[in-house]
Amino acid sequence: MKLYFMIVRRVPPVPSPVLVEAYDILRRRGYEVAESIAEEMLQQPEDLRPSHDLYILKSHTELSLSLAGILHCRGARLLNPYPACALTQNKIVVSNLLQQAKVPAPRSWVTDDLSLLKPLAEDKTLIIKPHLGHRGAGIYKIEKPEDLDSIPKPQAPVIIQEFIPGTGEDLKVYCVGEQIFGVKKPFSETSFTVPGRPVEISEEVRQLAIRTGKVCGLGLYGLDIIESPQGPFVVDVNYFPGYKGVPDAAKMIADYVDDYAQERVRLDPPGQFVG
Repeated sequence: MKLYFMIVRRVPPVPSPVLVEAYDILRRRGYEVAESIAEEMLQQPEDLRPSHDLYILKSHTELSLSLAGILHCRGARLLNPYPACALTQNKIVVSNLLQQAKVPAPRSWVTDDLSLLKPLAEDKTLIIKPHLGHRGAGIYKIEKPEDLDSIPKPQAPVIIQEFIPGTGEDLKVYCVGEQIFGVKKPFSETSFTVPGRPVEISEEVRQLAIRTGKVCGLGLYGLDIIESPQGPFVVDVNYFPGYKGVPDAAKMIADYVDDYAQERVRLDPPGQFVG
């Protein structure tokens, strides 16, 4: 069986140790494993046809997601499935999915006119995020109405969320099916490069993570959780994260890819689970 990993360009440009180990495990089990970085290839979309048994989407770039969409429309199998990745990439959609599933998440608003936020900013702190952003880039914290005056007009949609106070650290929750692991690290634009330290997670967080995966239709995914005085809040969801700091991550990923390739596990479409 042939597997094809659609990966992202890394900075610095060195292979992911987790993926390298996962590839070795899968090859020992008889799989053919290939990979590519979409941005480093010249391709004609009209010529793109499925040539592998399973595509594994590891990249979050718009180009990779677009090519995954073409493959999906032409009958390719993808992990995570393309519709789930496309919806998860959009923070506006994910916020609504979490609300429907009664997953604790910040209240959110959308607008193209940031001046309309001034009444909200009178009595609450706000966070403005790009609707397709990741790795903490392009985020603004609004503590008073005047802060809005210094923010450039958005060039793409944004989501505005109520700020959730926490401990100063994000709880990164990494999920492989229903195997759930926690890692803590201080939040920053470069925190994705830092392994963090493994921590025990509560049963409440575990159930939130499983519920989030089901409503988003994901099997390999991560959450950012803020532990507030009111309890844990899910503030971000992403498909196929780096799993830095997770013990035996490569074997768990290889096992899950193997199970999915052999159809021993299946994923429901996003939005199906709202109970």
